[in-house]
Amino acid sequence: PEYYTDVVSTRAYQDRLDTLQNVRGAGISVCCGGIVGMGETPVHRAGLIAQLANLNPYPESVPINSLVRVPGTPLADSEPIEPLDFVRMIAVARITMPKARVRLSAGRQQMGEAVQALCFLAGANSIFYGDKLLVTGNPDVDADVQLLAKLGLNGHRTGAAAPAHS
Repeated sequence: PEYYTDVVSTRAYQDRLDTLQNVRGAGISVCCGGIVGMGETPVHRAGLIAQLANLNPYPESVPINSLVRVPGTPLADSEPIEPLDFVRMIAVARITMPKARVRLSAGRQQMGEAVQALCFLAGANSIFYGDKLLVTGNPDVDADVQLLAKLGLNGHRTGAAAPAHS
């Protein structure tokens, strides 16, 4: 939350929290996470996870994205997050939100198999797959299937959010 105003200027952080409350109030499952590798510190990352984990209830789906630096954008020259710091984010999300789908999201193409494998071992239990995630590439679906098989994980396609928890 503390780093939000350094990156977003179009709306206040409280607006985001109000939106989550409105989504939940409408009976819709909440999918809310964050993007890391935008210049934030480990303390900022911990603050994001703490904020999400302390929502009542916490989100059913928590995507953790690694910034994909796109040339010509304001964050193109951002220092990439260290792979083990990203894995720690996944682990802390899993520990603090044990019933959530912790989703390994954007930036997987740049991570490689080893880092993705560590993320699954640290607690990721979902991925977004397909050709693109918004404007950035994703690993090939066949590569995802092969990685899951190497790790002994059973993948299945679903469009549904995680079941609600309390």
